[in-house]
Amino acid sequence: MPQSRQLAAIMFTDIVGYTTLMGEDEEKAFLLLSRNRLVQKPQIEKYGGKWIKELGDGVLATFSTVTDAVNCACSILKACEQEEGLQLRIGIHQAEVVFENNDVFGDGVNITSRLQSIAPVGGICISETVKNNIANHKEWQTNFLGRETLKHVKEPMMIYEVVVNGAIAVVTAQDQDGSFANKMVNDKSIAVLPFVNMSNDPDQEYFSDGMAEEILNSLSHLKNLKVAGRTSSFQFKDKNVDLREIGQKLNVRTVLEGSVRKQGNRLRITAQLVNVEDGFHLWSERYDREMDDIFAIQDEIALVITEKLKITLLQNDRARITKNVTQNIEAYELYLRGRYFLNKRFLIQSLEQFKEAIKLDHDFAKAHAGLADTYIILGTYNIFPSNDVMPKAKLAAEAALQIDPSMCEPYCSLGLYYAAYEWNWMEAKRNFLKAIDINPNYTQTYIWYGHYYLTWVEGKIEEGKSMIDVAISQEPLSALGYSSKFPNSFAAGDFDEAFDFAKKGVELDPDSYITQRIMGMAYMLTKNYDKAEASLLYARLISKGILMSLVDLIVLYVTQGSSDKALAIMVDIRALLKEEKYISPLLMSCALAELGQIEEAIPWLEKAYEEHDAALYVMKHYPWIPANLKENRRFQIIQEKMNFPV
Repeated sequence: MPQSRQLAAIMFTDIVGYTTLMGEDEEKAFLLLSRNRLVQKPQIEKYGGKWIKELGDGVLATFSTVTDAVNCACSILKACEQEEGLQLRIGIHQAEVVFENNDVFGDGVNITSRLQSIAPVGGICISETVKNNIANHKEWQTNFLGRETLKHVKEPMMIYEVVVNGAIAVVTAQDQDGSFANKMVNDKSIAVLPFVNMSNDPDQEYFSDGMAEEILNSLSHLKNLKVAGRTSSFQFKDKNVDLREIGQKLNVRTVLEGSVRKQGNRLRITAQLVNVEDGFHLWSERYDREMDDIFAIQDEIALVITEKLKITLLQNDRARITKNVTQNIEAYELYLRGRYFLNKRFLIQSLEQFKEAIKLDHDFAKAHAGLADTYIILGTYNIFPSNDVMPKAKLAAEAALQIDPSMCEPYCSLGLYYAAYEWNWMEAKRNFLKAIDINPNYTQTYIWYGHYYLTWVEGKIEEGKSMIDVAISQEPLSALGYSSKFPNSFAAGDFDEAFDFAKKGVELDPDSYITQRIMGMAYMLTKNYDKAEASLLYARLISKGILMSLVDLIVLYVTQGSSDKALAIMVDIRALLKEEKYISPLLMSCALAELGQIEEAIPWLEKAYEEHDAALYVMKHYPWIPANLKENRRFQIIQEKMNFPV
């Protein structure tokens, strides 16, 4: 076929999450690919397009007009709604391209591919050229996303988003860190803000927070309702922020806000459902009840929300919303206190509350699940010995599932347990995927699975990032999501991106040990050692001197050549040993190796293996393990024994 050059509208589509699915279930992945063809080919033909080729799970097509291309893209996304598990990102650009041998070439193809990669899930990103061509078509709305420099494209481009199926894009340019704010607001979307504590006792805050969180959790199981994550919604606690701004930042159309006054056994709860665009109250109610009615009030509020937002409830959905988690009100209050402390990472207090709740009601599944999470975090943060807390985490998670196998949280806990303690990689992955299958809106699973398992166990950096991207889309104001992306970008060699993620995390939560630790490491990358030291010293203060914070300081001081400071930190660590404080064997081994004391480091490494240290599972791909330790044959033998996935 002779070569020809002509103006064309280019459309590139890609299946969301296909690479991950292929790694987990090839048969299911190939079936999804087949369904994708059946959806797209008829639509491309209907609008006069030309199916050029498939690129893995991507499809490249061209059209003679921009109108045809956009019409086709909208029709394809509409058809995808009927196909379970099939979600696409679509990019469209118009440019002069070269047609030859049933293929197409040119910069326009590369630009379209880049547009597709930054499109939101179920959305369409277009260039300014396309936007100008459809400006007179009133049936479409477009929103400006920002001015972006695309990879391998010399000049920055103006990027827009097309409204699809009644979803309205939030008009935001680039975030402060320069990254794209790909945000779409669905009609059926809500943020549950923390309820205001109107009681005279400030210690009742746990109850008002817990009330909102329980309603949020019951709604989050509804697959046709987008619910902003708890961490992001609670960012607005005690802040006088316009509801329109909250809607834009959380990508939601409605907000539930309320207040709680608790005096003895009496409750007064107010709640109102508000449209963020115009402030119109879709519903409001006041409840003057006894504590025994707390579950009925929560159920009523959740069910009214589904009615007002026109959510179709299946029988299982209604049963989940109205499920009575415990008959014991005292146990329930202890559970809410446990969640309150866990969210603040007051882990010892959290542990005590969950244990007391279980004493009062041993069949309280949520309390067992909270206990499992607390033990898991105590183990993976190396606060307590793995041999002590990790088996208890497993027992608590299994107890929760025995009572209520429909819960996703215990499966998530077991995923990290099997990875960090038993090194049973297959079982770890199975549990993480089970948690996602049960509740795709449970953000913690995406963080733990993407960050801890895919990145550090399997070394699948991009797949790990994609999981964390899902978490960020659910929790756009959660510092943990951005901080969790830092090591992925670092491991991929994109240090600028890594620094941006660290900066975003610490901006969202400057008083978090994790964000300050990550920021310190980011400053180390840029050789800004003074700022690195300030961040890491603050991280040490916040964490009350946990061992990881001390090891980080040793790494910094060795890196900048301050050997005296590094040795002084080791003196502090040895003092902890004398006080019989728990010391993670792996972290101790790393600290000694950083100081060049490799002969002393190796016995600690062997102790880590014998005790199943909860930090050891990252040893294969974690980039901050000292090189002299990694090169040691004993380290390599232990790694081989752990039989990491290839």
